[in-house]
Amino acid sequence: MTDETHFVEEIADKSDDYSRWYTDVILKAELADYSPVRGCMVIRPYGYALWENMQAALDARIKATGHVNAYFPLFIPESLLQREAEHVAGFNPEVAWITAAGSEPLDERLAVRPTSEAIIGTMYGKWVQSWRDLPILINQWANVVRWEKRTYLFLRTTEFLWQEGHTAHRTEQEANEEVLRMLDVYRDFAETELAMPVIRGRKSDAEKFAGAAATYTVEAMMGDGRALQAGTSHSFGQGFAEAFNISFLDMDGERRHAWTTSWGSSTRLVGGLIMVHGDDSGLILPPRVASYQVVIVPIYRKDEERDLVFEAVEGMKREFVGKIRCHVDWSDHRPGWKFNEWELRGVPLRIEIGPKDVAQGQAVVVRRDNRAKEPVPLSGLAGRVPELLEDIQRSLFDRAVAFRESRTHHVKSVDEIAEQIERERGFFWAPWCGSAECENSVKERTGATLRCVPIDGGDEPGACLVCAKPAPQTAVFARAY
Repeated sequence: MTDETHFVEEIADKSDDYSRWYTDVILKAELADYSPVRGCMVIRPYGYALWENMQAALDARIKATGHVNAYFPLFIPESLLQREAEHVAGFNPEVAWITAAGSEPLDERLAVRPTSEAIIGTMYGKWVQSWRDLPILINQWANVVRWEKRTYLFLRTTEFLWQEGHTAHRTEQEANEEVLRMLDVYRDFAETELAMPVIRGRKSDAEKFAGAAATYTVEAMMGDGRALQAGTSHSFGQGFAEAFNISFLDMDGERRHAWTTSWGSSTRLVGGLIMVHGDDSGLILPPRVASYQVVIVPIYRKDEERDLVFEAVEGMKREFVGKIRCHVDWSDHRPGWKFNEWELRGVPLRIEIGPKDVAQGQAVVVRRDNRAKEPVPLSGLAGRVPELLEDIQRSLFDRAVAFRESRTHHVKSVDEIAEQIERERGFFWAPWCGSAECENSVKERTGATLRCVPIDGGDEPGACLVCAKPAPQTAVFARAY
């Protein structure tokens, strides 16, 4: 029997040390662990099941919009990467290079994929000859490597998992529609599956993706008031098509370059999920993506009691199979230890059942989000559990929206941000003239970056928060991960 005097190992309080709390939760809930490779993590089975559920939900949305999956090589010849100068300049500090194979030096260095525009653009240049070959709508699920100086489990690691969509279109209008369509896919995925409210908007030129004509983003607020970029969608104009010769014979007989886009999200969303919903006891997982939606905790002392409870548990499992992701904890830990353990792991619903419950024909159902307990007849579990899971999903989203609203400030000057951000981090909506100088001034004075210019409304036009010149747009500023 394991020593259970402290039940589940202690995790830091969110309010005392948010960074340590985040790391404690990941390690002790067994989502991931540090690996012997610098900056890389091992995603453990419980964390990988969570990622698989997220991946499946997003992949279904991507395919529903007409995209198909493919796979491209991990290694990119240096000559291909060099074709798009701005793109290379943006990624060069993070690129890992292969210079030898065994004991033989390579004739040309190979980059370990930091992103796939170069290799995919090269293939599109080969495949596209006529307007009839367009559009190309391809997504890939892959790993990428970016040599980060400072790493943070899930949020920023040297190697991470993601999906990256790459499309080519006949017209600029089609490409622009694609960019915004996929941005809305990310919004719907984040809000519907992850219960994570986001703001859709356009990045400033300083914050856009290297080589992009425009970058759009969905920005979420974490539990400490910082922003997290939860997905991006990029318009490349014709720049990448020109660099990689993606050209076609158009309907009128003229040869033209395609208009291309790219969009992606990654395992950093797992980190976002933890920070948006977790509490001092650990994870709170939204039911739609939770590794387990329900954990059943049998309670008994004697063998005959176990047999009685076992029969009831087997009945529950039959009701849930194919409908609810369920786990039964038959381990030899005490019930109190199990309750704490599954709270730490964030399972949305816990079902407790002992011999007295069986005699009464019921089980006790406990919600993770608010710890409310409810006795439910065994005959009614199949109907009540899905209702509770849907209610938890809605409640988590509503709670996250309320938190974001409580940390959202509409300000008129950089002085207001500087004064408030030290007391409480959050989103600061402010009029911005559009100049890089004013954007950089806010960053230098407050540590807040321009997260986006929101698509869905904003404040009335006013005077720029820095220079006081007319500001036709509102920008959202925040400190970010």
